[in-house]
Amino acid sequence: MTTISPADVGVGPDGADPAVAPAILARQEARESAARTYARSLPIVPVEAAGCWIVGADGRRYLDFLAGAGTLAVGHNHPVVVEEIERVLRSGAPLHALDIATPEKDAFTEELVGDLPPGLREDPKLLFCGPTGADAVEAALKLAQTVTGHHNVLAFTGAYHGMTSGALAVTGKVAAKEPLPVAGAVVRLPFPYPYRCPFGVGGAASAEISASYVERLLDDSCGGITSPAAMILEPVQGEGGVIPAPDTWLRAMRELTTRRGIPLILDEVQTGVGRTGTFWACERAGVVPDMLVMSKAIGGGLPLAVVAYRAELDTWAPGAHAGTFRGNQLAMAAGRATLELVRTQALAERAAAAGERLLTGLESIARGKPFIGDVRGRGLMLGLEVVSAEAAPDEIGARPADPRLAAAIRSECLARGLIIELGGRDDAVLRLLPPLTVTDEEADLALEILAESVSAATVTAATATAATEQAG
Repeated sequence: MTTISPADVGVGPDGADPAVAPAILARQEARESAARTYARSLPIVPVEAAGCWIVGADGRRYLDFLAGAGTLAVGHNHPVVVEEIERVLRSGAPLHALDIATPEKDAFTEELVGDLPPGLREDPKLLFCGPTGADAVEAALKLAQTVTGHHNVLAFTGAYHGMTSGALAVTGKVAAKEPLPVAGAVVRLPFPYPYRCPFGVGGAASAEISASYVERLLDDSCGGITSPAAMILEPVQGEGGVIPAPDTWLRAMRELTTRRGIPLILDEVQTGVGRTGTFWACERAGVVPDMLVMSKAIGGGLPLAVVAYRAELDTWAPGAHAGTFRGNQLAMAAGRATLELVRTQALAERAAAAGERLLTGLESIARGKPFIGDVRGRGLMLGLEVVSAEAAPDEIGARPADPRLAAAIRSECLARGLIIELGGRDDAVLRLLPPLTVTDEEADLALEILAESVSAATVTAATATAATEQAG
């Protein structure tokens, strides 16, 4: 495709047919489920893409700061990744191989094992499961239940680990159901969230109190928690609103689970492969999990999911967790190329530097604006929490979320050619997840568009409020 430049953002070339996209979108709405999400907030029809850029069917150019919800670590259609996919297609190799060994799988696993966090890479086992992060999470939980014989799972407020439920409940094969309960109980624990601290204190104290609370609750003979099968957490909560776990808190969770013999599962589906400024987010804190859940970027933009875990936990019987599409050869080729690019081109370090540049710019945009309650992030996982400027802050300075203003800012960004998404409580956090290959020029352009969009959305909101008050 023709190289897309920042000067082209939001511009459609002569000769583009403006009727194509509306027709396709109308057919999508007529045919597809009401469960559609991104299609509602991003009414575009991509037809070309390269790097950080997308071209719509109407010819408009968009700067993509969503990147497949963090899947596209090296951007759209990276030439090295595309060449790997084309090589496999030209070779005549099988595209579907279940869990049978193939040269592509062997090369992928060799690269992946070498990229695992120190302490896990020395003697890991890899489970290829269904090609989604949700299935990998289910697999990790089932393994923990199998190893420990316990059913309860320790999880955290704000967590997001996938959309599946009840698959085992509706399965008729008794052999698949007998070893484990359909589901164990989930004990919900407070995740440290300084801006909306669950303990009402905020700041560093949020993490300190959370760690102390978890430890005391687990040790309380009247705390109501039976022996847990596992603890699962995200080093940075993504869908929960871009909330980084403090390093000291992560180390505390590792220490208390180790001391009590509780397997620690880290969900790095979105944070992994350089996204947060280290290859795996847990490396920043020096934490080694018992199980590491991976998907998104490890497939190079194609469906793939893997659980890596300590070899001594490998107590499963053959077929204890399976999946028809666990042998996606194109995804393994694309994934190996992506992992190698991130490693050899120091893209984790690039993510850290670009993230600092963007974070500084976001803080500048937020300065003096009471409707931006918090700016936070790690590497190229960044978020701005949009709040009501009219409502009084609570005791720790947090105002109520303003999801309507957040949605308006996102719409203004799209109109100007910038794709971002929402998350967090009430979908009031503007989320930025650009490819790790984002340039300084592209980062600055995104900040410029976001600043214009914030101003436009707030002016529109103020005008609408004034009109409503006048009418009343």
